[in-house]
Amino acid sequence: MATYRVLICSAFLALLVFLSPSPARSEGRAEILGKSAVLTLDASNFSETIAKYPFIVVNFCAPWSERCQVFGAVYEKVAAILRQHDPPVVLAKVDGDDEANKEIASKYDVTRFPTLFILRNQGKSIQEYDGPIEGEVKIANYLKKQAGPASVEIKSSKDVDTLIKGKKIFIVAVFPDYSLKEFKRFKAVAEKLRADYDFGHTLDAKLLPDGDLTVSGPIVRLFKPFDELFVDFQDFRVDALEDFVKTASVPKVTIFDKDPRKRPFLMKFFEVPDTKAMLFLNFSNEDFDAFKSEYYEVAEHYKGKNISFLIGDLDASKRTFQFYGLKNEQAPLIYLQETKGQNYLKPNLEPDQIATWVKDYLDGSLTPFKKAEPIPEVNDEPVKVVVADSLNDMVFKSSKNVLLQFYIPWCGFCTSLAPILEEVAVSFQNDDDVVIAKMDASANDVPHELNVQGYPTIFFSSASGKLVRYQGDRTKEDIIDFIQNNKDAITQAATIQKDTPVKSESLKDEL
Repeated sequence: MATYRVLICSAFLALLVFLSPSPARSEGRAEILGKSAVLTLDASNFSETIAKYPFIVVNFCAPWSERCQVFGAVYEKVAAILRQHDPPVVLAKVDGDDEANKEIASKYDVTRFPTLFILRNQGKSIQEYDGPIEGEVKIANYLKKQAGPASVEIKSSKDVDTLIKGKKIFIVAVFPDYSLKEFKRFKAVAEKLRADYDFGHTLDAKLLPDGDLTVSGPIVRLFKPFDELFVDFQDFRVDALEDFVKTASVPKVTIFDKDPRKRPFLMKFFEVPDTKAMLFLNFSNEDFDAFKSEYYEVAEHYKGKNISFLIGDLDASKRTFQFYGLKNEQAPLIYLQETKGQNYLKPNLEPDQIATWVKDYLDGSLTPFKKAEPIPEVNDEPVKVVVADSLNDMVFKSSKNVLLQFYIPWCGFCTSLAPILEEVAVSFQNDDDVVIAKMDASANDVPHELNVQGYPTIFFSSASGKLVRYQGDRTKEDIIDFIQNNKDAITQAATIQKDTPVKSESLKDEL
């Protein structure tokens, strides 16, 4: 999910839980019907509270985070809606930036704010929230579904109309008897994947779309609004069934256009840890059909080779296109991104070049493409400009204390932070030991090891080579205090060899 979140934050989306029957039902209802519908948890009551509930949502937030503040108001409204449910849906929050709660945040690997988790079975099952974050009703409905059974029994044609039909993926299993071991395994997979897929089960194959009498259980049928429309599977080993669902639910070629119904498939494309081949062009291009036909043939040929294929309309994928540092005059083009490696580019593409270019990539005969702006000839503003080719010299090997912001031009939070960093830089103008800098991540490759997943992200590289992510308040005073407390004297840093490896806390950015 990490790769896609970078794109979502920079392109067109963003990133967040309900209660099944509990023995402590009356106690829980009384507990959350206070002034706030959101429980406040900390180190003193966290474990005790989580142990009460078979289902609870926890929001790890930070008071200084603008996103937490905005989402907190939405979260409170959702909690107000869900506390009327019987039994009530429990939503809670934890100040993850409070020193007293750092152990809890570390246990749940919280590296950004806000981060939400759905905790089931008294906290034994942990699932990071991946549902909608806009619209109180949408969020509440999502949480209601998450709190219900992982797989819904299909008993009538009405159930079929409600659950299966429509432009979405649905996995349904047919059984002659629910006492079979295959049913237990199916439910285990449904529970594990419930956040990403919809599951159902039935004893009557006639209820499936078109009244399919040829299906006899136990069998799993995955319905999808693309390619062959449905595919069957009969291996009920848990690992095999889970792999089947994940693989069969991804289109042969993911379409990136303006149709919002395709966004769930787009999310899966970026979440799958495959090499990603992305063809960008105008769908109104007179050669579009030729490009599409050739591209689908190539995707079919390399199916199962750990390469995922996407075709994007430039009008719909503008932000993503810009994020990769691509230019309109290069289209039609293929951009190929390895999960943790090199990137490759073929601009001004012709349809008959697609197959050869992908083959050349797999043969290792292509030269990697590096996204990098030219090193500025003049760099005399208070906030220094860093590009991909100057990153090591200006930051990691500079023997100076450098505060570096990774940003993208269309990010509102980045725009708000810019004048603050300008003031910080001015305050350090007479200190040769300190540099305030910025790098446009939409125009320059960011090292994978920094794990930058959202913007702005701020790192501090001390003169001695220690690298940490800045997590404090984004005010002039707090940033200055942080630098003063963490910088090294140049004379001290000089005793450390320049080629000492950078120690990086692999931290994610706030989403």
